[in-house]
Amino acid sequence: MTFNPHTSEDRAEMMAAIGIDSVESLFDAIPADVRFPSLDLPPTLTEMEAAVRMQELAEKNVVPGHGKTFLGAGSYSHFVPATVGQILARGEFYTAYTPYQPEVAQGTMQVIYEFQSMVAALFDMDVANASMYDGATALAEGALITISKTKKKSKIVVSGTVSPAYRNVLRTYTVGLPVELVELPVPASGFVQYSEDFRP
Repeated sequence: MTFNPHTSEDRAEMMAAIGIDSVESLFDAIPADVRFPSLDLPPTLTEMEAAVRMQELAEKNVVPGHGKTFLGAGSYSHFVPATVGQILARGEFYTAYTPYQPEVAQGTMQVIYEFQSMVAALFDMDVANASMYDGATALAEGALITISKTKKKSKIVVSGTVSPAYRNVLRTYTVGLPVELVELPVPASGFVQYSEDFRP
């Protein structure tokens, strides 16, 4: 596709139509120090230099190895089967974006359907969603579905053991909605007990 930029005459005509002398005047309401901030950045690096620098920073991390770790919040050791990388590299799984042209992306739609069917069977659920970007957005979307089906004031109860990042996303999704978000405290035992007091 050919890109046809505005000519000087085009720009002059548009500015005259809205009564300005220069493009910069469109941004007069924004303070100059905000428009052109001076950033205290180090000198630029070549690709190789940047890779070396990133490696130096990475080596400062402490990797627990095969020992036990109780870090939690997603920082614990995960076993990832060797096939996962190959499967996720396929176009059907590479993005959570759901295509809207099934005649073009029939294979992707088929894979999503098979994935949903497998999840529903594994967890004995009637239905299962797919195309969620991550666990945090899946949690928030589930909460929104629940809210939309509740006729009275909603209350969402979430355990304090849920990842802080997930809870932050849930808070963001529910801001401005008629819903009360209740976080259950985590006792020393680490086991959260749901109480009838938390029912709406």
